[in-house]
Amino acid sequence: MIALLNVHERPLPAAPEAVGALIDSLGGEKDRLWPPHWPPVRFERPLATGVSGGHGPVRYVVSHYVPGQWVRFRFTGPSGFGGFHEFSVEPLGPGRAVLRHTLVLRPRGVCWLGWLLFFRPLHNATFRHSLDSAEYALTGRVVRPVRWSRYVRLLRALAERMVPQWAL
Repeated sequence: MIALLNVHERPLPAAPEAVGALIDSLGGEKDRLWPPHWPPVRFERPLATGVSGGHGPVRYVVSHYVPGQWVRFRFTGPSGFGGFHEFSVEPLGPGRAVLRHTLVLRPRGVCWLGWLLFFRPLHNATFRHSLDSAEYALTGRVVRPVRWSRYVRLLRALAERMVPQWAL
């Protein structure tokens, strides 16, 4: 089975501990990592290994969690999508770190088409926006904010009509 690899990362002028704290806030009341204007990340309990959650139509379980460093989510839905996505922090030196989002996806059957036409553009926009949220949380500004393409804006408009939780 073929797997897709999709990586988004951003070097940040902050200590790895500060960047890791953003990962730890994911899905909580004071989430500083998940971007606004997207279906929020929700978990059944606070972030921990074994906790179920998701965002929009995407469902997952926390398969690995090292507080302040790394969290991996194994997909449980929608059906036809296997794999995981994760956030990790890599130190770059004093007061600098990289925040990375990695997706390894194994779409089956017609889900390949869904990935190409729907999920990939929205995924890329969401996680680039998430890196903007991280940069803003740590520095108070975003040097090069993500811009949504016309296609992403169209997909979001369609999703808002079909899925009520998208209307934020």
